Amino acid sequence: MHIQRRIRIVFKRYLLGEGITVLLVLLYAPLLVHWYDGWFNKNISIEHEYFSHGLIGLPYAAYIAWMNRKSWRSLPNSPHPLGSFLLVLGTLFYLSRLSDLVNLSLLVMLASICLSLKGIPGLKLHAIPLLFVFLASPNHIPYLIEPYALPLQHFIAEISGFILIKVGLNVTVQEIYLYVNNRIVEVAPHCAGLKMLFTSLYVSLILLDWTGVWHDQKRSLLFLGITSILSISSNILRNTLLTYFHGTQKEGLFTWLHAGWGGDLYSACILGLLVLILNGMEKYFPSQSVN
Repeated sequence: MHIQRRIRIVFKRYLLGEGITVLLVLLYAPLLVHWYDGWFNKNISIEHEYFSHGLIGLPYAAYIAWMNRKSWRSLPNSPHPLGSFLLVLGTLFYLSRLSDLVNLSLLVMLASICLSLKGIPGLKLHAIPLLFVFLASPNHIPYLIEPYALPLQHFIAEISGFILIKVGLNVTVQEIYLYVNNRIVEVAPHCAGLKMLFTSLYVSLILLDWTGVWHDQKRSLLFLGITSILSISSNILRNTLLTYFHGTQKEGLFTWLHAGWGGDLYSACILGLLVLILNGMEKYFPSQSVN
């Protein structure tokens, strides 16, 4: 009886968890490969590219879950009825063949596992990694938001035109179009900076969690506000440069910054600034220690 009890304990503690992990890998490895291939090679829809921050977000979510493994094992087994419901719902999503539902099924499945094994405490323990998975799961929400970005497109066009006029170019702005030397540049919905804004806020959340600053609500909101301003400002500068390059027939530089690796480098520099800004906040406005 003692041996059987030990076998049951080992099965519940280790083999069950490993079995679930293997099953998840078999189910979702093709989906994750599809996501990463699309993000790396940019051979998927523009709406899908809005979630390319998952390149770093999903590994970070897995890292958090791994670091929480001891806390997870220490939680008592207390299945919650909602876990079974989410398991059925996640299965239906996975089998639906609708891209948005299949993508979101990963989140639903992970949440169902937390609830089925450890109940509400397990869900709370993995709330942060589940949040990062949710925000990195491709869906068509950006497509639904884009029609409402017209005021932002117009604002970017006006500011870019104002800057270019100040540097001596003959620029005419009409709604979201800039005319430079009889050449036209459109601030399209995809050029409104929504992707960079989403990515910047996502990376900011990772930094806030990594540094522990997210415990301080005021500092977190301040940092997210600064992130939003930096993202919008950097996109205005990028559109200004693109308009300048196209209007002055510097097509090589235009292509490099618009569709080449120059755009990726520019985005990486902006994200790097977020790290410097947060470090500066910690240096000059250190968090109050909590005893």
